Amino acid sequence: MSSYRQELIKAIMERDPAARSAWEVRMLYPGYKALMSHRRANWCFRHNLKFLARWISERAKKRTGIEIHPAAKIGRGVLIDHGMGVVIGETAEVGDGCTIYQGVTLGGTGKDTGKRHPTIGSNVLIGSGAKVLGPFTVGDNARIAAGAVVLSEVPADATAVGVPARVVRVAGKIPAGDLDQIHYTDPVAQDLCRLQCEIDRLQKKLDMGGIENTDGGGI
Repeated sequence: MSSYRQELIKAIMERDPAARSAWEVRMLYPGYKALMSHRRANWCFRHNLKFLARWISERAKKRTGIEIHPAAKIGRGVLIDHGMGVVIGETAEVGDGCTIYQGVTLGGTGKDTGKRHPTIGSNVLIGSGAKVLGPFTVGDNARIAAGAVVLSEVPADATAVGVPARVVRVAGKIPAGDLDQIHYTDPVAQDLCRLQCEIDRLQKKLDMGGIENTDGGGI
């Protein structure tokens, strides 16, 4: 068994609690099948067998629901969990040890030429339904929360949350194996909460007659 295959199976077994055996992963896991097919397609693409490369990738897409352009660069030990609806564009790069959940898009904005897709660092977690769009870098150990739409660079050891995504820095690296996608501080929700508190304060002051109009009388 090749070292790439071994690392891929190991990554799935370590990070997917539903994986019960290496045999089950090899036979049944769409993420595993998609990445193994991509490895063959990428080899063909790099050796100028571009039609064959696209044929392999299109066949894998039909079998797994995961679309990876044969020119995309995928590192070792990557986990595509569930995977349905994942799209990885032509100039996208994914570093070692990344975790990608279903519905993720590593795409372009339609306005760029040449390098059009994101570069994802090592050990990055991208939550379900997240969209990372454009030719920028997501740093090592970063997290993209479920449903986020990321349109600009994300620093290493940071978390991007919301639509459009805002970056929340975290101290130190995220512990290995912690795959929580939902318990993040949402900066948009915090702003709305502060706004609501201010409205409540003003309403209370208004009820007590503490706010005066421009004519000097109580409102």
